Amino acid sequence: PQMPEEVRRRLMDLLDDDTKVTEQFAVLVTAWCHQNPIIQNCFGGIKDYTELLLPRDILSEGGFVDMINHSEFITDEDYTSAELIGWLYQFYISERKDEVFAKKGKFEADEIPAATQIFTPNWIVKYMVQNTVARIYLDNNPYAEEEFKPQWKYLVEPSEPTPEEAIYHYDELTDLKVADLACGSGHILNECFDLLYDLYISEAYSRSEAIENIFKCNLTGVDLDNRAKQMAQFALLIKACQKDNRFADAHCMPNVLTMPDKRDEKSTTSVADLLHHVTLGAETPQMVEEIQACYDLMQDADSLGSIMKFPIGETTRLMLQQTVEHWEKDSIIPPAIAAEMPRFKLILALTEKYSALVMNPPYMGGGNMNEVLSKYVKKHYEEGKADLATVFVQMMGNKTSCNGSYAFIIPPSWMFLSTFESLRKNIITNHSIQSLLHLSRGVFGADFGAVSTVIKNKNDENAKGTYFRLVERTFQEFDQNHLRMLFEQTLENHDFKYCFKDYTKETKSLPYSENGNRIYYPNIKQNAFNKFPSCPIGYWASQQDVNIFSIHLPISEIHDVKKGIDTGKNDRFVRFWFEVNHYNLSKERNNKKWFTYIKGGSFRKWYGNINLVVNWENDGEEIKSFSGSTIRNTNYMKKEAVTWSLTSSSNSFAARFVRKNCLFDNNGSSAFPTHDKEYLIGFLNSNVCSHLLALENPTLAFQVGNIASLPFITEVNSTINSLVQFNIALAKNDWNIHETSCDFKTIELLSIDSDIYIDNINYQIEEHYRKTGEQICIDPVAPELDSLEWCYNQYCQKWERLFRQLHANEEELNRQFIDIYGLQDELTPDVPFNEITILQQGEITITDDNEIQFNGNVLMKQLISYAVGIWMGRYRLDQPGLH
Repeated sequence: PQMPEEVRRRLMDLLDDDTKVTEQFAVLVTAWCHQNPIIQNCFGGIKDYTELLLPRDILSEGGFVDMINHSEFITDEDYTSAELIGWLYQFYISERKDEVFAKKGKFEADEIPAATQIFTPNWIVKYMVQNTVARIYLDNNPYAEEEFKPQWKYLVEPSEPTPEEAIYHYDELTDLKVADLACGSGHILNECFDLLYDLYISEAYSRSEAIENIFKCNLTGVDLDNRAKQMAQFALLIKACQKDNRFADAHCMPNVLTMPDKRDEKSTTSVADLLHHVTLGAETPQMVEEIQACYDLMQDADSLGSIMKFPIGETTRLMLQQTVEHWEKDSIIPPAIAAEMPRFKLILALTEKYSALVMNPPYMGGGNMNEVLSKYVKKHYEEGKADLATVFVQMMGNKTSCNGSYAFIIPPSWMFLSTFESLRKNIITNHSIQSLLHLSRGVFGADFGAVSTVIKNKNDENAKGTYFRLVERTFQEFDQNHLRMLFEQTLENHDFKYCFKDYTKETKSLPYSENGNRIYYPNIKQNAFNKFPSCPIGYWASQQDVNIFSIHLPISEIHDVKKGIDTGKNDRFVRFWFEVNHYNLSKERNNKKWFTYIKGGSFRKWYGNINLVVNWENDGEEIKSFSGSTIRNTNYMKKEAVTWSLTSSSNSFAARFVRKNCLFDNNGSSAFPTHDKEYLIGFLNSNVCSHLLALENPTLAFQVGNIASLPFITEVNSTINSLVQFNIALAKNDWNIHETSCDFKTIELLSIDSDIYIDNINYQIEEHYRKTGEQICIDPVAPELDSLEWCYNQYCQKWERLFRQLHANEEELNRQFIDIYGLQDELTPDVPFNEITILQQGEITITDDNEIQFNGNVLMKQLISYAVGIWMGRYRLDQPGLH
């Protein structure tokens, strides 16, 4: 490459030393970069080759260059794809990203780019771009569908033809303005470029005209990270060169912007003087005031990025636009003006109304936002403030033209959590969801699931959308290529069903299953979401589901549903019951120190999870005086209640009865029945309840508001009440036969007697008749109460009988509530054996064909533990009980 004489002499000196091959290579590479227009214009000048920071072993065997030339990890096809740049950049910043997430607290401005950049799979990018930009084009040019439909395979057919008044009309292709305002390394911009290029060529533009129009008129990118902006420009220029090598001189640059440097107001020209110089005296006091406000806001641009709302009017904006156009046509721009052009262009980009916005916005919870960012989003983005991703969603709606479209991919929490209720209501009321992909975990690796949505900026009370349910169980993880396959198969066959329960990542194909899950949900009425409490996007709800929520009163109108207390310091105020002196343990009386504390726990129905106690001496005097505690609903403390766990590892819901004289925690929020507690518990433990909860909030967190708003149909039903009473008594007995219960008396093996023996025989007779229709008679032999083996066999028979009885009871309760709620077409009463929550301490194993196998080792351990307890004096044989 051409190089200055000084550099050439340095190279010649290096060439005389065979040990400095890397240094020789660095000089040559640097010189080549200096003379390459694309690299020079994208990345700027490199003052010295040492700035490249080339690894010392870059040329060695197994080093970087050797791997590029010989490794099959990056294929020749990969090298022709601009996506490769994005993947490499994500790898490049991965260490910085890990470092940022390892720290605790707020993210500083310079940490935000690394923390929030995630590369989007190409098929999802295509889905978003095709259903925004391509759909707008087809609405304006319906004759072109046959030409482009084969290559736009992720285009979703609308639920209904777009009415004329809902079409986004444009005059020329140059009017179709598309942007990604958090563009990263440019993946979405690249896809937009390809699609727009094809449209220009089909309309008989030349290749160079198409590319120049795309760069100058159609496509805008903005990113907080200057390096990402450079990579995006580079990728777009490489794409341009693939189409037309005349762009190798970088004479026309893509419109990709980043945040300007902070302006030192003291040492630079004032805004008033600057505008006077830039506009050649055409500015007004109003313009100066508005631009000054924009400049003030841009002082925090490194934290705020594209969400900045610049307070300028149309007149000022027009002045800026004309100013930029004027100076860009001038071959020589004064340095002072050139320095301000990035600011002017950014203001124009962030005050534009776009035909289409397509983004994978940055993800950052409100708790990680620094003070500047947090304060700004709370003031300007109230609906989406809980997460930076939803802030961008709110922003996208504001920056999209009427009838234009915007698309995004973010975590699914916005669809269901009460935190985002206002955002959902705004979308449901003022916009129209065109289509939505509800995705399992795996799109971005170890994520929390994702949802990609296309929305039209059109208020339509009759809006209908098309939804794809590519998820069954919360947190089930898929290979993202398998999600792509499911989507493609469903687009080809709308009746396609898949059995998600059979999925493994090792699978090679995803076959249709008649008993599988439905994926395609067309013609979903958007206003139906308003029928549900907090307006979740429950697109899979049936008409009967909608009717249930519309007609019936919520639980909170009949029973009180309350949050419990937060001690603020559990390690100070909370103990396991066996950690405290039992004489200070309150069960019935109030003059004790330690009270039973209900705090959620594992998935368990009917009764149990009574492990903890809380210091409530003198009516909670010490906790109440602690500054970190939150005391709620004390008038409900120590009342009989129904409780549940805030979070669950199961998709089903589990409620438990709580006796009097207990306190309850926020994680053990509770309902307080005014009457018919058995009916309430029966409903909460039915699959009808789990079904309705999933429509409100299909996550693993059951908030008080979710339970309080469940539609509740009350009726007198003695069958339900008697079944629930049996279930509670059985679950209580199961809980108390373990030493982990504070009400433990003796182990179950030592309680086997003649009555249990007779009950087991009668059960065998009944089961034989149920299975065969034949009556049999079993003559009991003398019980062997002194035989451990005989007692063990009777124990197994007893608890298998009770387990199956509980299972039958739960299915009957499901049947009762399915009939009460009219959900016969939606649900079956079946209960999986693994959701029966007695014998949870390893006593049994359930086989695939629902056979129950008892684990004798566990029972022997319980017996040995009890014997040790007797030896240590904790239990007495003549007077069993806790001492």
